[in-house]
Amino acid sequence: MGQWSFLSSLLDKVQSQSTVIGKVWLTVLFIFRIMVLGAGVEKVWSDEQSKMVCNTKQPGCKNVCYDHAFPISHIRFWVLQIIFVSAPTLLYLGHVFHVLHEEKKLREYNQTHSETEITKIPKYSDEKGHVKIKGNLLGSYMTSIIFRIILEIAFIVGQYYLYGFIMDPRIVCSRPPCPFTVECFMSRPTEKTIFIIFMLVVSCVSLLFNVAEIIYLVCSRSSRRRSKTVPAATIAIHPHFYSELMKNEKLSPHDASHSTA
Repeated sequence: MGQWSFLSSLLDKVQSQSTVIGKVWLTVLFIFRIMVLGAGVEKVWSDEQSKMVCNTKQPGCKNVCYDHAFPISHIRFWVLQIIFVSAPTLLYLGHVFHVLHEEKKLREYNQTHSETEITKIPKYSDEKGHVKIKGNLLGSYMTSIIFRIILEIAFIVGQYYLYGFIMDPRIVCSRPPCPFTVECFMSRPTEKTIFIIFMLVVSCVSLLFNVAEIIYLVCSRSSRRRSKTVPAATIAIHPHFYSELMKNEKLSPHDASHSTA
């Protein structure tokens, strides 16, 4: 797990800059992907090639058959998947750090100058460093989620086309230097199949969380827009009703009788 500490520390900083669904997605990434990959999956696949048995002793045949069946190891494939899926979130974190740095300099400028010279106030953060996901930050956040969705789907499809979702215990190979059609047998295929299905389910759950977060952000933005347009519409309509009310008061029978008297 030591090799994951740097990535985990970076992703941990994203927790405070994410929505509630985004925090759940990060928790799933930490516990069910990074920790499971480091604690259990690496031990299961540590002997995948050394324990593979073939019905020939031809030098190099076992290596060729293994390379034919697994162009990339499951472990390395899942490591690449975690890194690529986390990359858009890390880019968003860089954007957040840039915004915080710029607005920190803006606050320092406002404190050293008089109020008459203050022409701009911080938009995305408060004095405690809490970030509001809106404007350009909202666009950057939604872009990172969209890329996470695309990458999750790409890796799920890629895994299916590379070696499927079931570990076949028997590998048939006829590539040179094998002298004939060789059969090789993998170690612990059932246990490896369980882990493959588990990692697939976690990928699908992460994908659903990303889609749910996109829907949540779109609904939240539309509700904020409606809340801003309703008061403006009320202000625009109110003078009209007020003028109509004044006209009705002028034309009331009491005013008419008073004027004739």
